[in-house]
Amino acid sequence: MAEVAGLLLRRRPSAGALIVGVTGGVASGKTTFSAGLEASLKSATPLHVERVSTDGFLLANAVLAARDLSMRKGFPESYDATGLARALADVRTGAVDFPGYSHITYDVDPALTRRIEAPDILIVEGVALPMAAGGERGQIDVVIYLDADEASMEAWYVDRFLRFWAAARDDPASFYAQFGRLALDEADRLARSVWRAINLPLLRECVLPARKRADIVVHKRADHRINRISARRAWPSLDRRTAVTL
Repeated sequence: MAEVAGLLLRRRPSAGALIVGVTGGVASGKTTFSAGLEASLKSATPLHVERVSTDGFLLANAVLAARDLSMRKGFPESYDATGLARALADVRTGAVDFPGYSHITYDVDPALTRRIEAPDILIVEGVALPMAAGGERGQIDVVIYLDADEASMEAWYVDRFLRFWAAARDDPASFYAQFGRLALDEADRLARSVWRAINLPLLRECVLPARKRADIVVHKRADHRINRISARRAWPSLDRRTAVTL
C-alpha cells in the first residue's frame, strides 16, 4: 500500500487535484482498499486527501423502480453519470457536494452528503468508475483495478449479504429486514441468486473492461490478501511482481 501511495505522490501534478479511481467487482474490497490507501497517503504527506464513492450517484430506489431498473442497479443506466462527471470536473477547482449512499438502507441517503473542497488527491471508488470516465479516462487521472477470481468475489458478496442480513434483526429500518424470516440456508441461496442475476453480469459486462485500461492492477487472493501488483510500462517502479499484504 505504501509503495502505491508513494507512486501516486510522484505522479501528482504540480497544480490541481490528482483524481485516483479504484474499481472492481461488487464486494471486491474497494472501500477497504481505498480507506487503506487514504490512510497511507495521509501518513506520508500533509496534502489534502479525500475519499468518495460513486454509489452516491446511483438513482434513488424509487426512481429505479419507476423506470423498471431495480434489477439493473449498478449498471450504467442506474447512475446519474452526468452528475458524477460534473462533480469530478468541478472538484478540481472548487467545493462540490458529493451525495452519499447507505448499504444498510440500500439507497441514496441525503444525510450522508459531504462537501469536498479542492483536494490535492481525491480517491473515487466504485463499480461505476468505467462508465463515468468518459471513454478511456475522462476525469480519472489514475485507475486502480482490484482483481480476483469470480468464485472469491461471490463468496465475499455472500458473506457481506449475510452480515447485513444478521444485523437487520435489530434494525427494522434496514433494507435486509425484509429477509428476516429466512433461515440461514435460505438467505445464503438468496444472496447467491442475486450474485448470479445481477452482480456477475455486471462484472463481466461493465467492470472487467476497466482492467485493460487500468494503470495499476491489484491482484487479491481468496482471503482478501494482496499477492501481486502489476502496472503499465508507464509505471516502471511497479512493473514487476510484488508481494504485498493489505
